[in-house]
Amino acid sequence: MPPIKIDPNPRMPYQHAMPKEALPDIVIPDAIPADDRIWVPQGENVWFRPLCLNRSAGYWMNLLKVRKAGVLSRHRHPQAVHGLVLKGRWHYLEHDWIAEEGGYVFEPPGETHTLVVPDDVEEMITFFQVNGIMYYVDAHGEPLGFEDVFTKIDMCRAHYAAVGLGADYVDQFIR
Repeated sequence: MPPIKIDPNPRMPYQHAMPKEALPDIVIPDAIPADDRIWVPQGENVWFRPLCLNRSAGYWMNLLKVRKAGVLSRHRHPQAVHGLVLKGRWHYLEHDWIAEEGGYVFEPPGETHTLVVPDDVEEMITFFQVNGIMYYVDAHGEPLGFEDVFTKIDMCRAHYAAVGLGADYVDQFIR
């Protein structure tokens, strides 16, 4: 493989227009918001904060917040999920490892697991990229429901309308 050429002007911005079909960037300076209304309730002691809801590729990126020993219902993913623990710690009932602050987790397609925040953790926040769906099941694999990027958008619209931010508040996260 030939060596990469050295750019003589590495601090000069790109000098051409971006493709007109390219979507706008998303830049969120306060990813962990001070305004609690931005957190969308997902279950008892469980909230998510949307960062990118990509309807064309079918994935979403969000922060998941769990307080007071919460549980995120048992679920499975048909595609890979990536997570980065920003605060606290958690584990899956189905594994013997613990995801701790600063740690990265890869969830392979097809795995079923139950996320639990231990009793001694006041608050857990993890950044997740979820591809496809979250398929909720009981302990024997019987279906209970699902979430995808479209149900996430609907949840955000309803919540933001109810808390006074407006249903269109979610639009800034949709691509």
